[in-house]
Amino acid sequence: MQQSYDVVVIGGGVVGSAIARELSRWRLRIAVLEKESDVCTQTSGRNTGMLHAGFLYKTGSLKAICAVEGNQEFDAVAQELDVPFKRTGKLIVGFTDEHRQRLEHFMARGEANGVKGLELIDRKRMDELEPSAGGNFAMWCPASGILDPFAYTIALAENAVRNGVEYFLNCAFLGEERQPDGTHLLRTEKGDFRTRWVVNSAGLHSAEVSARLGIPGYVIKPVKGEYFVLDKLAGQFARIPVYPAPNPDNTFDTHATPTVDGNVLIGPDSQLARDDQDYESTQAAMDGLIESGSRMFQHMEKSYFIRNFAGIRPKRVDPATGTVQDFVLETRDEAPGVVNLVGIESPGLTSALPLARRAVALIRAKEELVPNPGFDPRRKGIRRFIDMSDGEREAAIAANPDYGEIFCRCEQVTKAEILQAIHNPLGVHTVNGVKVRTRATMGRCQGGYCETRITEALQQELGLDCRDIELGPAGSWMFTGSVKGGGEA
Repeated sequence: MQQSYDVVVIGGGVVGSAIARELSRWRLRIAVLEKESDVCTQTSGRNTGMLHAGFLYKTGSLKAICAVEGNQEFDAVAQELDVPFKRTGKLIVGFTDEHRQRLEHFMARGEANGVKGLELIDRKRMDELEPSAGGNFAMWCPASGILDPFAYTIALAENAVRNGVEYFLNCAFLGEERQPDGTHLLRTEKGDFRTRWVVNSAGLHSAEVSARLGIPGYVIKPVKGEYFVLDKLAGQFARIPVYPAPNPDNTFDTHATPTVDGNVLIGPDSQLARDDQDYESTQAAMDGLIESGSRMFQHMEKSYFIRNFAGIRPKRVDPATGTVQDFVLETRDEAPGVVNLVGIESPGLTSALPLARRAVALIRAKEELVPNPGFDPRRKGIRRFIDMSDGEREAAIAANPDYGEIFCRCEQVTKAEILQAIHNPLGVHTVNGVKVRTRATMGRCQGGYCETRITEALQQELGLDCRDIELGPAGSWMFTGSVKGGGEA
């Protein structure tokens, strides 16, 4: 079956979903093709969750411009989309004279980029801000903040859907055929899509998709970073993200970052990934994180470790030199009707909406768009029991008794929240889909208590057989049959 749209976005990560939301401000029929089972399973969800300030990037680069713009608007964005956010500030620490010189260089660059409030501080001032931080001195960046990358990506996507965008999950893009009338026929695993415009926001696969759309030549280097997740008991010692002085190549080594929910992330390291699915954790990397993380965070006790994970960054490199390049956001005469984004890595989370506005502007430069009078920028998230006062909890339970039944003890997630996650606007019906919308299974026991309750709720709410329930990716079945008795499920 062939479906027709005005714009099809390839890739439903944070940037693709931001673009979809910005497009929904106009009277357009819009589709998003996402090859995974949810919108935040790869780069958009596997990162530190930092709102970057913009001091690291070359003045005048798209990375610098969009990072500063995205940072300065994010308090209003977080309120509009109802996503958790804390403007914590950040310490970039140093130990040597060489580190001090680098910090002075990046403070000057940050000021040139428009970053506000940067200052070099001594150990006494560091102790006032974050006594658990390592280092002898630091650059203090009050503009930096922390957010939940899952919640933000999901919020953008849900708001886009509420404004008329259609999402197609588990729908990989296979190729494109230009039609005689100039439209694009996109081949996918779920049929064909005809569209006047196609936006490449495919992240790790952006260079490959770019070539299929008629713009070859880009090279993506997949760079893997591994992390430790520390228990909330460690979070009491971490109020502010602590980063080491940048390396000569403008990258950071392992840092310590509190999350908006009270955990601490230690990482990432940096290594070349084998491929786009190289998410396994290695003992060598874990040992290295413990050593390097201890220099940033003085409470690296193994009793706090509850999980580890890896992410992959799609770094665009010069094919001749291997040097990391700026973001690509373009249209080309040789590929009409294509908006092309390639190499969107850090600070992509911070830059998502600024990039989205610029992507839509490229379309508006080619044709007149009619505003959507019904566009609503606001989105309301799931109300969390753990964030309520005692009085609010009593009122919530009185209005909805499901708020009185705890499904996840570690994170105090109730049945009411689980049911809201199951019936989400995107139609995601996996255990991990519930996880990233509620934090159930993210606590100390990592799902030991609540995972069976979540799967039972999925069965009951959706009328599924237990063998139909998946952890996350297509084919990641939770059960193959009955656990007891050896009979049919």
